[in-house]
Amino acid sequence: MRRHSEIGNRIAQSAHNLVPIADWILKHHEWWNGKGYPLGLKEEEIPLECRILAIADAYDAMTSRRPYREAMSHEEAVAELKKYAGIQFDPFLVQKFLEVLSK
Repeated sequence: MRRHSEIGNRIAQSAHNLVPIADWILKHHEWWNGKGYPLGLKEEEIPLECRILAIADAYDAMTSRRPYREAMSHEEAVAELKKYAGIQFDPFLVQKFLEVLSK
């Protein structure tokens, strides 16, 4: 599982149309606090696109039903994003994401 970012990066680099996003694929599981993978990047070392994607993807994953669990409510997902702001997610972007959701 932890190698899927690297595998996806290699696949993207071999597909001409995906080359521009290959780096984002590689870095989309980096955490704000540096404890993500595969490179252990932290804070602004993580491309902005990856930081945005991490928040949106997490919200979507939490609020979508999965075969192994029911979907969380919007309120529960918001609480999780807030809980992990500054740990997994860029805290400024979490705030902005939640502002957009509230409109």
